[in-house]
Amino acid sequence: MSVRIKDLCADAAVPEAVAEFWAGLLGLDAELLPDGDAVLRAGGVPWLWVNRVSDPKVVKNRVHLDLAVPGREVPGARRLAEFDVFTVYADPEGNEFCAFEGDGAVDGLRAGPRAIGLCTDAADPVADAAWWAQRTGARIVPGPDGAPRYLEDVPGLGMTWKFVPVDDPRTVKNRWHWDVYGEVPGAEVRDRRPDWTVLADPAGNEFCAFPEPDE
Repeated sequence: MSVRIKDLCADAAVPEAVAEFWAGLLGLDAELLPDGDAVLRAGGVPWLWVNRVSDPKVVKNRVHLDLAVPGREVPGARRLAEFDVFTVYADPEGNEFCAFEGDGAVDGLRAGPRAIGLCTDAADPVADAAWWAQRTGARIVPGPDGAPRYLEDVPGLGMTWKFVPVDDPRTVKNRWHWDVYGEVPGAEVRDRRPDWTVLADPAGNEFCAFPEPDE
């Protein structure tokens, strides 16, 4: 139970546009890097890396964010669908996200939109939630259907991790993923880099594992 979330990553054809959108929406500080990638920081700490890729987005993202948004209105985003309690939007490159009514308040202080959930599509959400709970020490709680498929108190994440049941199969690499610190027992090794290792969980979700930083 030594695994903790380091940050999030998103693939993009034009990282600058994606970074500008998310920085403006969530009040983050964006920096365009010399290699064309971008990083968004919260309080000086990397929160989202936007990495340039050549392959286009062709299917619905299997990893997306839920946001608390006053009035559920997101200027600059494309509205995809409307439901009773949330609205589905897309960012400039079509990355889907859901806006729920909320003022983004934290510790009683009103803020703008904020991320409240990391959603991961799953063929077996209960099993996936249990796998990650065992490795992070997160607390398993019921989803809206009563199934134990939500994780709370995920180290380093700062939001609920929701495993969402879907019928459509996974066909391509996830365009959004999470990075972690620590060893991840049972994960499949996909690639080894000098500073990190690309792994996959039993559902095939790729993520990158980094060694714990020196104190």
